[in-house]
Amino acid sequence: DLKQEVTRTLTADNPHIPRNIVRYNFTERAYKIVDDMDQTAVHFTMNGFLIHKDSDEGRRQSIRSSIGSENAPVEEEEAPVEAAAETTEEAEVKHEEPTEDAEGEGEGEGEGEEEEEEEAEGEETGEAAEIAEEEEPLPQKETEKKIANQFNFIERATATYINPPREKGCQTDPAPFVTFSANVNQWDIYDAYVEELERKEKEKEKEKAKPQAVKKTDKKLGRKLSYVEPQHIDALSNVAKAAKIAERMVNLNTFDDIAQDFKYFEDASDEFRGQQGTLLPLWKFQYEKTKKLAVTAICWNPKYKDLFAVGYGSYDFLKQSHGMILLYTLKNPSFPEYSFISESGVMCLDFNSDHPYFLAVGFYDGNVAIYNLKKASPQPNYTSSGKSGKHTEPVWQVKWQKDDMENNANFFSVSSDGRIVSWTLVKNELVHMDVIKLSGEGTTAQGPEGLQLQMLGCGISFDFHKKIDYLFLVGTEEGKIYKCSKSYSSQFLDVFEAHNMAVDSVSWNPFHLKIFISCSSDWTVKIWDHTIKTPMFVYDLGTAVADVAWAPYSSTVFAAVTIDSMAYVFDLNVNKLEPLCTQLVVTRKKNKTTHLQFNPAYPIIIVGDEQGLITCLKLSPNLRKKPK
Repeated sequence: DLKQEVTRTLTADNPHIPRNIVRYNFTERAYKIVDDMDQTAVHFTMNGFLIHKDSDEGRRQSIRSSIGSENAPVEEEEAPVEAAAETTEEAEVKHEEPTEDAEGEGEGEGEGEEEEEEEAEGEETGEAAEIAEEEEPLPQKETEKKIANQFNFIERATATYINPPREKGCQTDPAPFVTFSANVNQWDIYDAYVEELERKEKEKEKEKAKPQAVKKTDKKLGRKLSYVEPQHIDALSNVAKAAKIAERMVNLNTFDDIAQDFKYFEDASDEFRGQQGTLLPLWKFQYEKTKKLAVTAICWNPKYKDLFAVGYGSYDFLKQSHGMILLYTLKNPSFPEYSFISESGVMCLDFNSDHPYFLAVGFYDGNVAIYNLKKASPQPNYTSSGKSGKHTEPVWQVKWQKDDMENNANFFSVSSDGRIVSWTLVKNELVHMDVIKLSGEGTTAQGPEGLQLQMLGCGISFDFHKKIDYLFLVGTEEGKIYKCSKSYSSQFLDVFEAHNMAVDSVSWNPFHLKIFISCSSDWTVKIWDHTIKTPMFVYDLGTAVADVAWAPYSSTVFAAVTIDSMAYVFDLNVNKLEPLCTQLVVTRKKNKTTHLQFNPAYPIIIVGDEQGLITCLKLSPNLRKKPK
């Protein structure tokens, strides 16, 4: 795949245009494929009414409008011009009449001089009229009468007289006036408007100050990615997807060598090791706020194979503080996808297989909660309380079960108080029911006045059978493993004297229906057949075993981690006595590994430690052989 060259040519052609359009060609009398298709892709069209002023239609409209506006004033001006012409003609006629009736030379000369003077005056007046016509400016358009605004218009009859201005410090009100048949003071109206404006300004200031308060509470109780103002949620959500993709692309470039190893690298040296294998370190997931917290739980999402949840808390009774829940994806190892903060330390968590957005969580203070990842809420959507039957000791493990007959989601929890509790989500609340109480034989204590007190066992781990719904195992702090049934609340089906110390983990084999595995702080890992009281295999790892897990691809492969930061991978099909891989996972001093989990789809495991670090490792080919 890496050596394959993929050539992509960018063209200006429309990729969505049909390529198989045929039309009938009358000259050739046959159907022919149309080659010259229009490649234009129209993204937006809108019919407009604007015309460019330099276009032909624009010039015609401008000429039409100018002619229409000039017609009316030109007709009015023609009248005085014609009148002036008539007066000049009459004057000429009058000047010509006395010349015809003249008698005598002296009189004729005098009249001739007068006529010449009058003619000169007439010519001057005619020239002046022509000049006046030339110099006269173009007639101006009549201004249209402005119509009163229908919304702001106030009739004079309905207007009230203006009250005198109110001076500063003056407490007397102006004289009242009557409007709409009610006695109202203008200053009262003014004061009411001022108060309303002040109230609105205060509300705006409060709204501006709200996001800061949300940020403070979110730092203590909530999710980092939910710090948004309500009015900008839509705008940010549109950008969030693009920003997330860009962030993943940057991380892919940053960790390109690790991504190449994850996808393509196969350790060729396995051929020369015989049956041995190795673990290749890949990504490391760490968050600044969890450096002082231990990894107390790890769980892969059943739908999104690259997404996993990590619970943070503390196993030390004297160092209890807040807890955190982080959800990481392999596509972005530098920052978590989701982040939740809890008041108490997180001890366990589990995804629902039918509803992969439901995350059940158990806390150190005995509460259980459900987080809905679809809703951007910093707090759990459903949580237990003292009234709803919460545990009195830390909840060490939670497991989802199939929905009940009414399609209600439900899960089980185990705690040090000895109770196995079923929690059902009914109408937005958690309803609890005690399934069984762990009370072993000989666990009575002498109380005051000779009373016999029944001591409850401390449940630490449990697991449900993959096929038989009612059957489950419970590991206790005393080292016993109880085989229980949901149908019997007062007695056990069987008891295994399994370990000398606390049973840290117990798990059914995903392929073989009778086999389960357990690990303990007594340094041992044991494989059992639930129909036999004694273990089938016992492996001593030399130090306390923190966690053990079956591989999802083979019934004979399992892995374990010890508190000295070592990881062990066994394959019973290859070697029943020794591990195929023994490797140091964490190199830091004074650090202990706490949990590990196999990925359900990829050949990788993730390991958590006491300093909040998650290490991802890839199994070499010798460690992931599938049996025939």
